[in-house]
Amino acid sequence: MTVLSSLVLAVEGPPPDHQVVTDFEQIMLVALVFVIMFGLGAGLTPRDFASALRRPQGLIIGWVTQFGIMPFLAFLLIVGLLLQLPEDYAAAVAIGALLMGSVPAGTTSNIFTFFSKGNLALSVMMTTNSTLWALLMTPLALVVYGTRFMPAGSELQIPVENIVVTLVILLVPVAVGMLIRRYSPNVGAVMELMGGFFGLFFIVFLMVTWVPRNWILLTITPWQVYAVAVCLGLFGITIAYGIARAIRLHPMNARTVGLETGIQNGPLAIAIVLLTFSDSPVLGNLLLVPALYSLFIVIVATIVTFYFRRANLAEEQKIPNLL
Repeated sequence: MTVLSSLVLAVEGPPPDHQVVTDFEQIMLVALVFVIMFGLGAGLTPRDFASALRRPQGLIIGWVTQFGIMPFLAFLLIVGLLLQLPEDYAAAVAIGALLMGSVPAGTTSNIFTFFSKGNLALSVMMTTNSTLWALLMTPLALVVYGTRFMPAGSELQIPVENIVVTLVILLVPVAVGMLIRRYSPNVGAVMELMGGFFGLFFIVFLMVTWVPRNWILLTITPWQVYAVAVCLGLFGITIAYGIARAIRLHPMNARTVGLETGIQNGPLAIAIVLLTFSDSPVLGNLLLVPALYSLFIVIVATIVTFYFRRANLAEEQKIPNLL
């Protein structure tokens, strides 16, 4: 099972022959992400990254919102919604929810930052930064908030190979796209447009393949689990964006911080669950929030993107101190 497999399992676990994402679809997802990041990289220059590094406030604020606010938000949602469900069921779903709030940003955040008129260079740097920090901060967040929910004898396993795969998928095509842009601006411009097109196709592809295959799950899951999966991303984006605006970050950077914070790496959360609890009889329950989140964050981020795209870029150019 690859890191890009968007798993979703029935409450009592999947039947033996159930494959949520086929081998062909997994290959397509990997290819699409490479093409998308390649196209996004074609729209970047080294100057964009140098500008973000000269003023690292965006990276620092993003780190605080990513690993400070998101795990705490997940914990509040669990206390407010999940604890009213049967105890064993709630505990298993809570672990998945906490994990979902504790993993780093995913590459999908870069796609939505591009469409939202955000700071793409800052977005790529924030994704890379949070992915590296996840090796330390994700287990720490689970210790702080999740000890009461963890089954006795369980030891959280962070799949380092999945972290490496995420970084490769993120950085290699971006670097190649930047090189093409440097030596052939016209080809780079075409690739940038193609990246945007495939970004839209990627979103539609996930939605039309995910929902029909897992319709039964969608009909039997309690509404509280839906609420946690939806609100984690929506509230994360909203709170981080509000904080960034309150401390007077440039609007482009505020949009970027919001999306980077709220759009988590769902496949990575799923991989951690599978490695840590592969023999658990409640594996399906553990995967509920990561799986549902992976679906609904696409819908939430699309709605947010339409709102962000109302920005007046000409007016924003007059605002100084772009990070």
